[in-house]
Amino acid sequence: MTQTSENVTWLTQEAYNQLKAELEYLSGPARTEIAVKIAAAREEGDLRENGGYHAAKEEQGKMELRVRQLTQLLEHAKVGEAPADDGVVEPGMVVTIAFDGDPDDTMTFLLASREYASADIETYSPQSPLGTGVNGKKMGEDAEYELPNGKRASVKILAAKPYSG
Repeated sequence: MTQTSENVTWLTQEAYNQLKAELEYLSGPARTEIAVKIAAAREEGDLRENGGYHAAKEEQGKMELRVRQLTQLLEHAKVGEAPADDGVVEPGMVVTIAFDGDPDDTMTFLLASREYASADIETYSPQSPLGTGVNGKKMGEDAEYELPNGKRASVKILAAKPYSG
């Protein structure tokens, strides 16, 4: 499935279910746990010098930010099967590129949302400069993208296979 706008994130059903479960936990039991921590810390007295209270409030803020991120992500998610194994680069594909066409200077990465990021494989967002440059290209084609310094870089698509987890 091709990403149709910057706000849409392609997710497999498994990834969607996992993120939905995280959101449900953070919106329910985790909120209750942090409220109990804050109340217990508040009982300790002077809030200006209460490290436990401030730590719990900071934890609550981070948790609420994650709830908002997950809510937005899931509202705009497109759930479906893995992309077709047709050699066309799109979200959900593991892509191998050669920099400046040099077969010795290659990189393999997953083109997907940061939610897929893992220690197993480097992940680039379809909205990143590299992701935008390679998205929609076919094996054997060249792609260009803009570097942070404003210069352009060229890569050759060597392989594009659906991510199998």
